[in-house]
Amino acid sequence: MGTGWNYARGGSMRSLRFLMNLFYSKGMRDLPNTCHWWAFAAFVRNREIKRMKSSMRAGNSFAFLFHDINELEHSNQVNLPRVTVVMPLKGFGEHNLHNWRSQITSLYGGPLEFLFVVESTEDPAYHAVSCLIPEFKDAVDVRVIVAGLSTTCSQKIHNQLFGAEKMHKDSKYVLFLDDDVRLHPGSIGALTAEMEKNPEIFIQTGYPLDLPSGSLGSYCIYEYHMPCSMGFATGGKTFFLWGGCMMMHADDFRYDRYGVVSGLRDGGYSDDMTLAAIAGAHKRLITSPPVAVFPHPLASDLSFSRYWNYLRKQTFVLESYTTKVNWIMNRALFSSHCYLSWGFVAPYFMAMTHVAAALRIYIRGYAHEETIFVSNGLLLVTCLAVCTFTELFSMWNLTRIEVQLCNMLSPEAPRLSLASYNWVLVFIAMLVDNFLYPISALRSHFSQSINWSGIRYHLKNGKISKIERSKDKGPIYTDLGGKHLYGKKGAPPRASLLGSLAKSLAQWRQPKKFDG
Repeated sequence: MGTGWNYARGGSMRSLRFLMNLFYSKGMRDLPNTCHWWAFAAFVRNREIKRMKSSMRAGNSFAFLFHDINELEHSNQVNLPRVTVVMPLKGFGEHNLHNWRSQITSLYGGPLEFLFVVESTEDPAYHAVSCLIPEFKDAVDVRVIVAGLSTTCSQKIHNQLFGAEKMHKDSKYVLFLDDDVRLHPGSIGALTAEMEKNPEIFIQTGYPLDLPSGSLGSYCIYEYHMPCSMGFATGGKTFFLWGGCMMMHADDFRYDRYGVVSGLRDGGYSDDMTLAAIAGAHKRLITSPPVAVFPHPLASDLSFSRYWNYLRKQTFVLESYTTKVNWIMNRALFSSHCYLSWGFVAPYFMAMTHVAAALRIYIRGYAHEETIFVSNGLLLVTCLAVCTFTELFSMWNLTRIEVQLCNMLSPEAPRLSLASYNWVLVFIAMLVDNFLYPISALRSHFSQSINWSGIRYHLKNGKISKIERSKDKGPIYTDLGGKHLYGKKGAPPRASLLGSLAKSLAQWRQPKKFDG
């Protein structure tokens, strides 16, 4: 019996060793691959910083606007195309006024109009924007318009399409922005320049740099976005699209080219996923310039439950689709993301087991022969620790470079600092986020409904089939910005340096500004 027991024990130990090596090798394969992509993203962003510094050394004090100072000549500015900026709003929170000012106070030299779009005058955002607009009277063309309630698509898409319908007849480009995006003074100009340089571009996009507020929920948001940021730091062509910043040809909406309007209007839930699917189906080009990274301050009271609601909305996006090919792609993303997420977490559970076993052996004083297996396990734990440190360092490096780039692109704004990031919480957020993602994705798959800012959407065959509204059900705050959804009106804005700057834009755009 002793021989049989030893054989059985040896077999179980071999099986355990196989599983241990499988889990560890899976986790330690994924970590370096992720680090390589983050290193490439950091290279692309850092290359832009070097270009700006080189331009500044050559005497260009406006390198944050143009690499070539001759672009500021009046002869170049008067030929810039008209751009309409559409911002769908919902609720009002602590960062909105600052974000809206950063959008309105753009230093784009061409004709520019801003359309803030709300669903009704009862939305707290309507009152806040109405108080903000007089501050920029006669300096900026800005309006707030009421779109009404959506019936066939998400409220955000409905607001976007309504804004596109109301844009100026001479607008060449339309820029859709989320109201929690903090623009740089030269962002609109940089996006427009790329569109003018390459007319084949279908959509120009960018990506946010999350500024965690200190809570675990905010760090989970930051950690969730960081892997996605690799797809946007290409310096050019990308397959990814972020709905918070999308510049497109205005005529694509006027004439419903490629089914842009109908695809969004008829059951569309996610603007970026729908447009990305259209771009893929028609082989249209999506690009992301290296300067399109935007500070994204998260709410100071962002709780873990609000993070969970946000994660649910993100995984629910994979349940919406426009074509069979789009459905297949979403299923592939669903499966691979769940596999990679739990494959990332599993080695840490194995590491905890080996550390606990090593402590038990140390305390009880087992014989040397019985500690060989645990010693091998501790060696793998050490390798996992090295890989983890490398990944955290890669995240830190990319964040450091993006913080530096944002500071250079917005020289008049309060300086961003890397010192506020807590990297212990970042590590914990990595584990929490990757553990919860498959759970959230499975729940979204089987529920086929989601509550988004107090509105419940039901999907059928990948499109919205039913919309329910009730103030008594669902959240009273948005997830990331902590914006009030009901009842609380926005406070009147205070005067600021950006406000004074915007008021001078009318004179800045006059020909005499560039006369010799």
